[in-house]
Amino acid sequence: MATAYHNLSEYDFNSVPNAKDMKFGIVVSEWNYNITGKLLEGALNTLKKHGATDENIMVKTVPGSFELIFGANQFIEYTEVDAIIVIGCVVRGDTPHFDYVCMGTTQGVAQLNATGNVPVIYGLITTDTMDQAEDRAGGKLGNKGDECAITAIKMIDFAWSLQK
Repeated sequence: MATAYHNLSEYDFNSVPNAKDMKFGIVVSEWNYNITGKLLEGALNTLKKHGATDENIMVKTVPGSFELIFGANQFIEYTEVDAIIVIGCVVRGDTPHFDYVCMGTTQGVAQLNATGNVPVIYGLITTDTMDQAEDRAGGKLGNKGDECAITAIKMIDFAWSLQK
């Protein structure tokens, strides 16, 4: 569904499981931190609103969006998190760099999801303009960080339901 038709921060509160016992890793790109910082804030607030505790949320930064893949993989390899949220922002420029970063990051996250046992939540904003990114980082279209947090909680609940 296109974001233009859906506020990223709106959801049915009662449809979200309690996150009290869930452990989260969040990898945030430092590039465009004016956007990614707001996405992180949204994710943290939403996780805590649903019961997650500070000690069960680990946040690490990486230089750019492409490095989110390595960061997520390191969380999988060296921690006991139940889900990972990757947060980045790539704004189209004058060169094909945008296409390569977006495609590579998307494929890397998809690969981690397809081959791993820990859900990796895709929080990469890819926009044509900085205004569009701001609209999705707490602006008129809500906060993608909120949506990522809800997705992480629901995916952990999904995985746990199959392990019973």
